[in-house]
Amino acid sequence: MGKIHIVTDSSCDISKEEAVQKNIHIVPLTIHIDGKTYIDGEDLHPESFLNMMDEARELPKTSQPAPGQFQQLFERLEKDGAEILSIHVAGKLSGTLESARQGAEMANAKVEVFDSQFISSALAIQVREAVRMRDEGATIKEIIKRLEAVRENTKMYIYLETLKNLLKGGRIGKGRVLLGSLLNIKPIAMLDQGEYLPISKVRSYNQVVKFLFKEFKKHTEGKSVKAVCIAHAGGMENVGTPLKSLIEQSGFHHIEVAMTSPIISTHAGRGAIALVFFAE
Repeated sequence: MGKIHIVTDSSCDISKEEAVQKNIHIVPLTIHIDGKTYIDGEDLHPESFLNMMDEARELPKTSQPAPGQFQQLFERLEKDGAEILSIHVAGKLSGTLESARQGAEMANAKVEVFDSQFISSALAIQVREAVRMRDEGATIKEIIKRLEAVRENTKMYIYLETLKNLLKGGRIGKGRVLLGSLLNIKPIAMLDQGEYLPISKVRSYNQVVKFLFKEFKKHTEGKSVKAVCIAHAGGMENVGTPLKSLIEQSGFHHIEVAMTSPIISTHAGRGAIALVFFAE
């Protein structure tokens, strides 16, 4: 059986160290801040980015990799006769998936491109499952079938501390931001089949934590919990830490906590939290 390479993009929140250890190839997105361009994960990192975003004159802009970047990587990886599985951020949220597909069409290589329909840690769960199966000798067809099941059984909830980034990015109207600020509304959404769907509005951090934990309990009842992740843009103190404690008290202790990519922070804003879990 031939070798299989796993490719993803920098919105996945997988560290460089893990990528090297597990032989994962990460194609970086770029971010433009006040006239300068930075490569995500190379000269721009999650911790420092939040301060840069706060101080920027305008909201940073993100750009997907060009199809040629994917083509070059695919052809380099194919030199040893390998097959390639390229798993990416939701196609409805980013042009990265389409760039990968175009790169695959241009490349003289055998490439399968898969839409994770997620971002951040939820994308990472699929990438790690693909790595596990690859290392156990599975075929690309078998891996994709498994990823479809993982995708179906993964939930992602997103809490936003501020709506300002969505306003600046043109994803929400000024009236909704003003109303939310006046009423101290804290919006919670789900990412479902690649779409951002608002599902609740609460008034306090305590209510955010209770709501997210209730959803976790509801969707994991009677199931085996395979992974739980809390991805954040500096929002652990008010929501992430108490939520983590509740989940641990319920019996699941292997919770991954990761500061999310600047790609995600740009749109979500400082203080955002994502609860991701995979159970089946």
